[in-house]
Amino acid sequence: MDILHQCIVVRGDCFVVVSIHFATRPATRNDMRLMYNRAIVNFYFGELILSRLINPDSVGKERTRLSKAIVLCIRELAKQKQVTQDAKDQAAYIALALQAIADGIDASVAAWEKRDYWVKADKFRMEWMWSGQYAVKMKEAVLTDDWATIATLMPKIAEKFNKIEVSDNHRLGTPWSSAYKLLALHQKI
Repeated sequence: MDILHQCIVVRGDCFVVVSIHFATRPATRNDMRLMYNRAIVNFYFGELILSRLINPDSVGKERTRLSKAIVLCIRELAKQKQVTQDAKDQAAYIALALQAIADGIDASVAAWEKRDYWVKADKFRMEWMWSGQYAVKMKEAVLTDDWATIATLMPKIAEKFNKIEVSDNHRLGTPWSSAYKLLALHQKI
């Protein structure tokens, strides 16, 4: 008869679930208390080995998602015949997404720099340097309603993302909704 005992141990803002598995019932309550006390002491003194936490939303995944959304935005913006609120939202979203990509570059190369892969980190920075520059130009053009500049920037941005494919059955939705208001709010701050 297998018996599983569990308790939660809290230390500061960290907690762990201590699970003790007995093949048979412990001989006495003291045996069980001794097992729990050992686990708790190991946790408090840092001897308990915990698995690392994995962040599913890394900067690289965010960059990929934003890149696909930009490609989708450019595709939808190219279909527009005139300047509508939706077109303004799409152009503003492209500016915001490019800025988010540019902001995440340093976080992406931090691991390489920690391991002294300076050449690889610098190459990556140079590959994505354009995103911050185009984000600033796009932001200024959207806020001043300079659609001639936006029209000249769109093919340049599309060229940078020419290898990214977004299927017609994507799950991105319309990430650009209310992006113009958000961009105007960022301008005020």
